[in-house]
Amino acid sequence: MSTIDTQISPVGSLEVLSKAEAAALLDESQAGLREVFRKCSLAVLNCGSDKDDIKSMMNLHKDFDIRVIQRERGIKLDIKGAPEHAFVDGKLIKGIHEHLFAVLRDILYINNEINRENSVFDLQTSGGITDAVFHILRNAGILKPKQDPNLVVCWGGHSIGSQEYLYTKRVGYELGLRAMDICTGCGPGAMKGPMKGATIAHSKQRGTSGRYLGFTEPGIIAAEAPNPIVNNLVILPDIEKRLEAFVRAGHGIVVFPGGAGTAEEILYILGILMHPENKHAPFPLVFTGPKESQAYFEQIDQFIRQTLGDEAAGLYKIIIDDAQQVAAYMRDEITKVREHRKSSSDAYYFNWGLKIDPIFQEKFIPTHENVANLQIHKNQEPHELAAQLRRAFSAIVAGNVKLDGITAIKEHGPFVIEGDASIMQKMDKLLESFVVQQRMKLPGTKYEPCYRIKS
Repeated sequence: MSTIDTQISPVGSLEVLSKAEAAALLDESQAGLREVFRKCSLAVLNCGSDKDDIKSMMNLHKDFDIRVIQRERGIKLDIKGAPEHAFVDGKLIKGIHEHLFAVLRDILYINNEINRENSVFDLQTSGGITDAVFHILRNAGILKPKQDPNLVVCWGGHSIGSQEYLYTKRVGYELGLRAMDICTGCGPGAMKGPMKGATIAHSKQRGTSGRYLGFTEPGIIAAEAPNPIVNNLVILPDIEKRLEAFVRAGHGIVVFPGGAGTAEEILYILGILMHPENKHAPFPLVFTGPKESQAYFEQIDQFIRQTLGDEAAGLYKIIIDDAQQVAAYMRDEITKVREHRKSSSDAYYFNWGLKIDPIFQEKFIPTHENVANLQIHKNQEPHELAAQLRRAFSAIVAGNVKLDGITAIKEHGPFVIEGDASIMQKMDKLLESFVVQQRMKLPGTKYEPCYRIKS
């Protein structure tokens, strides 16, 4: 594979680093900070890649390196062995250029302000975690105080069929025509499609300020490299803070077909909306896909009803093969969100009023021991069961595409997920359908399950 060496200067931000910040990025012994920066930067440079295997990506680019050059008049990034497809006529594509400095901005901010000793953010408390998420988004320039609610979060898989992808574009287009902005996990598939459709619609409406927000985290960015349309990239420290950023910043959620990661997201939002303190707060949630996806959503709906109950199923609306209806419904429901935020004096740009139970905020590290200790049984509140199931699916995502998870599976074998027999049978059936439909990995890749279901 052809590569290019180059040096680049910041675009609009981070023109100056302190000596301590530069030293931290150069210090290979500092809690892996430099290696995190290197991996995230390589993922950004691999925009448009057709691979979701971080180990193969790292092996393919063993010689890649990126370092900060500290100068009195500012900084530069010295890049060695960058993939040639990130350049046009030898010059780095502007969007990728911006994303590299977004990575630098967020990694430094999280290291220096969020995770440092004696930080003002108490990450052992629910309020402290929410404050940290708020400040990361504010530091990234995401929060817009004088803008009416219009941000639609779109969730769905990176490995979807061509008809499903075209449908995500149609939905994005209809949302864009109604002046909605898009926020996704920033990768390909159901994350790229809505942004692409909205871009065309915004252009038709002569809009010049369309926002295409991409929220990711270091463990997932390599498998879901930022797509070219993302114009605001944010790196959150972990999956839990990433998910909280989605629901705090967004005004409604559209869910397209996907695999284990999409199931994790569904369980996360349902667990939050089922909390008694959130029952009267409007939060539009739509499951949608083309007619080819109807069976998929029937399976998802059945799984939710059989595990969390009909109350959970009443929190979302399923719309099949009707992009206009999805967009119109979201427009009308977000008007209700605006009125509720206004009457409760809550901010339009950050949903402070949403109650998120600590079990959804605490960082879950998917080790074999932690997975084995999950409490997946019906003898608990539905929102608590949703939290346990969310963690199980999160472990499967880690085993599929995250480097630490892949390494753990290679060394110790599949994760063993255990719980009540009735729940395990339904979970096994749902996961098997994901495998058959090639929703676990990109097509063309033989999938070896990273989990074993035990009842």
